Amino acid sequence: MSTVESARSRWRAVPGVLATLVTIVCGAILADHLILQAEWWQVNRTVTHAPRPQLADLGPPPGPVTMSWQLSTPVGDSELPAYDRVAYAIMNGELVVVSGHGLTVRDARTGRERWHYYRGQWSLLGWARTGQVLIAYLERTGHRGKRLMVGLDAVSGTLLWRQRGDLPAATERTTLRWPAGGGVVIVTEDGRHTLYGRSATSGRRLWSKRLAHGCLLPEAVPYGSGSSETLAAFRLDCGARDRTLTLDPRTGRTLFVTNAAHAAVSVDGDVTAVFDGFGLYAYDRRGHAFLIRKGEDVCREMCPIGVTGGHLLVAYDLTGRPEDGMATRRLESVEIASGAMSWRRDMSGYTALSVAGGLLYGLRSRLADPLLPAGIDVIDPETGDGTTVPAPLVMRPGLDGVRPWLAAGGGLLYVAVPTARPRPYGGARLVALRGGVRGTGPPELAGVPAHDWPDACALLSKQDLPPGYSEVSSSAHVEGLRVPAGCTYRQRSRRERGASAVSAGPEREASTLSVTVQWVAADPSSAAALFWAARDTLSGVRDPVSAGDAAYGLGVPSGTVVMRVGRTIVTVTAGLSSTAKHLATLIAARLRTGS
Repeated sequence: MSTVESARSRWRAVPGVLATLVTIVCGAILADHLILQAEWWQVNRTVTHAPRPQLADLGPPPGPVTMSWQLSTPVGDSELPAYDRVAYAIMNGELVVVSGHGLTVRDARTGRERWHYYRGQWSLLGWARTGQVLIAYLERTGHRGKRLMVGLDAVSGTLLWRQRGDLPAATERTTLRWPAGGGVVIVTEDGRHTLYGRSATSGRRLWSKRLAHGCLLPEAVPYGSGSSETLAAFRLDCGARDRTLTLDPRTGRTLFVTNAAHAAVSVDGDVTAVFDGFGLYAYDRRGHAFLIRKGEDVCREMCPIGVTGGHLLVAYDLTGRPEDGMATRRLESVEIASGAMSWRRDMSGYTALSVAGGLLYGLRSRLADPLLPAGIDVIDPETGDGTTVPAPLVMRPGLDGVRPWLAAGGGLLYVAVPTARPRPYGGARLVALRGGVRGTGPPELAGVPAHDWPDACALLSKQDLPPGYSEVSSSAHVEGLRVPAGCTYRQRSRRERGASAVSAGPEREASTLSVTVQWVAADPSSAAALFWAARDTLSGVRDPVSAGDAAYGLGVPSGTVVMRVGRTIVTVTAGLSSTAKHLATLIAARLRTGS
C-alpha cells in the first residue's frame, strides 16, 4: 500500500473514532443523568392524596395531661456528626419529622405516617418551610461537593422542583433549619457572600442580595439564623465588626442591621431577638430595640421567646448580687409597641415556649428537684397567672440529638426531648399530650394527694441500716407544695459512735446512703411509662435488678438501684451494688405492705 493510500485510510477512520468517542461521552452523560442521578433508584418516596384538615390553634386546657401517642426517632450516624440531629415542626395538620435519614410527615392527631422522602447514600443536612412547602437540602455521603435541594408539597409529598449547586443560607445546627418565609426559600453559593431568594413552589430565582464587603454567612451555627413568614434574620461574620442582618424574605429588602459579635438569633413573628454574650436585645420590624437586658448570664445560648397579642414573652436569667452569686430565672411579658413591661414572674427555667389558643405553654427540664418528670406551665399571657403540671417524660442534662421542642395545636401539646437510647447514638422522644383526668389531689402532683407520698425516711428502719448512721430528711417543693422526697443517711464519726462500735463491712463501702422517692403516679401504668422513659435517658444502665416490679442498676459498680413498686418510683444509692440491692428489696417489701 502506498503512503498516500495509507494516509487516506487513516483519515477515513477518523469519523468512526470521533463517532465512537461521541457515543461514549453521550453514553456517560446519559448514564449519569438516567442512572447515577436518577430518582428511581436513589429515592425511597411515598405520596398521599388525602389532605388533612388544619389543626385548631388550641392546646390542652390548664390541668393534668396524659399521653395520646408517642414516637421515637434514632439519631443517625453520618460522616458529619455535628449534623446528626432530629427536628420537628407542626404545619397544615401534620407533624414533620426531620433526621439525617430524610423527611417523614405524620398525621399530627394520630402519629400515623402520611408520606416520606428518603434518599439512599445521601444525608439530609438542612430543611426549611414556608406556606405549604418543605425544602430539603441533601449531600452525597462521602462527596460534599455533590449536593441537592428539593421542594416538596407538605400536604402530599409531591416533588415540586430540584436544584443542584445551592447551599442553605446559614443552617441552624441544633435544628438543621434555615430561613424561608413568604413563599421564598433563602439560599447562598460556595463563597457565601450573596443571598438568593428562590420561589418555594417552583425553585425559580426571584432576587439576589450581595452582602456588605468583608461579610459572609457562616455555614452553620447554633441559633445563628431564624425566620417567620414575614422576616428572616442572619448572623454575619464580618471580621472585627460582626453584624446581624434582618430582611424581608419575599423581596430581599433589608429591614435593619445591628452590630453584634458572635450573636445568637431567634425570630418569632415580626420580632428578632439577639443575644451577643453581653445582653439580650429584642427588635421590632423597624429595627427599634424595645427590650434590652444587659448581663452575660441573661441567656445561656439563647433565651426562649414567644409572641402573642402584641407582647413578647421571654424567659431569661437575672443575675442578682454579684458578691453571693445569686440569680433568679424569670418570665416577662413586654409590650412590643412601647417596651413597657406588663408582668413578670419567677419560675424554674424554661427550655422551650409555645403559644396557642390564648395560652402560653412553657417546658421545664424538671418539675422540681429531685423529682423525675419534666414540668409544663400553662400560663395566661395577659396576667402571668398559670398552672404547673408534670409531663410523662424525663429530661437529662448533657444529652444531644434534639433541642427540647414544644408546640400546640388541635387540643394537643407536642413535646420532644433527647434520649440516650437507641444505642449507640441516642435519639429523640416525642409525646403528644392531651388533657387528663383531674384527681383528688393537686394538678402539680398529677392529681395525687400529697399525703399519698411515702416519707423517704420511713422506708428504712434503724435495723435495716448498718450501725452508726444518722438520717437527714429533705423535701421537694412544687409551687408551694411539699413532699418528703429524700432521705440521706450519713455515717457518724468514729468519735461520735465510739471506737468499739466500728463495723468492718458496710462502713468501708460508703459513708453516705440515700433513698429518694422520685415520683408517685396516679396509677401503676403511668408510673411504668415514666420509669421506662427515665431509663431511656440514662447511658449507664446496667443489668436488671430483682427488686420491686421492675428495677435496674446504675454506675460501675452498680451502687445505685432505680425501681418501681406499684405507682411509686424510688432510687437507692449505696457504696456497693450488693448493699443497694439489699436495701431496695427491703423498701419494696415495705411499700407493698404499706408499713
